[in-house]
Amino acid sequence: MDRPTQLRVVLAEDSYLIREGLRLLVGSVPDLDLVAAVDSLPGLLAAVADHRPDAVVTDIRMPPTHVDEGIRAAEQLASEHPGVGVVVLSNYVEPEWALRLFEPTSARRAYLLKERVGDLAQVLAAVNAVAAGGTVLDPMVVDALVQARERREASLLSRLTPRELEILSRVAIGDSNARIAEELVLTERTVEKHITSVLAKLGLDPHDSAAHRRVRAVLVYLAAVGDQE
Repeated sequence: MDRPTQLRVVLAEDSYLIREGLRLLVGSVPDLDLVAAVDSLPGLLAAVADHRPDAVVTDIRMPPTHVDEGIRAAEQLASEHPGVGVVVLSNYVEPEWALRLFEPTSARRAYLLKERVGDLAQVLAAVNAVAAGGTVLDPMVVDALVQARERREASLLSRLTPRELEILSRVAIGDSNARIAEELVLTERTVEKHITSVLAKLGLDPHDSAAHRRVRAVLVYLAAVGDQE
């Protein structure tokens, strides 16, 4: 069934200024219908139950604890309203929260740095992507993590061979299989075999789509190297 022309969106942000700014931005987009704007986790969950939106745009820290409400909302919505896309906004690169957001699947999930909220095209693209079942990971999150000065292997990454780790690092910076094959002087088939092995060794759900498993493998890698910052 085709989605309606307008996407119904619930906004959750405890900062009045940011919330009102987002309300104005979203309200200026004909394709979006802002059905509720709230300032807490309980308010967000109630708004989703009342309005059944296509997507939620939420801050990561809100009342009542100001710790991880956006992630907790995504986790609860995954079981109670799995068709609702979630765009989480964060002030900082926080890999452990990104991993939680994309667990057990990266479908209908986006992680953006809050500085993106002024870029309406970025926010709109993320809302459309999650509403359609896609995944968005802020390139600035990737950049900040892959540029970490000191790096060590996490327990999961220690399962990989040096070649597999090298290939995964190139996947993390956005290289295609063809580009990786060219840079490492391998065939694309060999690169594909290595990536298949990486996904299996990281214990990613084989029933998830290949694209989503690839995203989650990258998140495991980025979380590990991010620990060195």
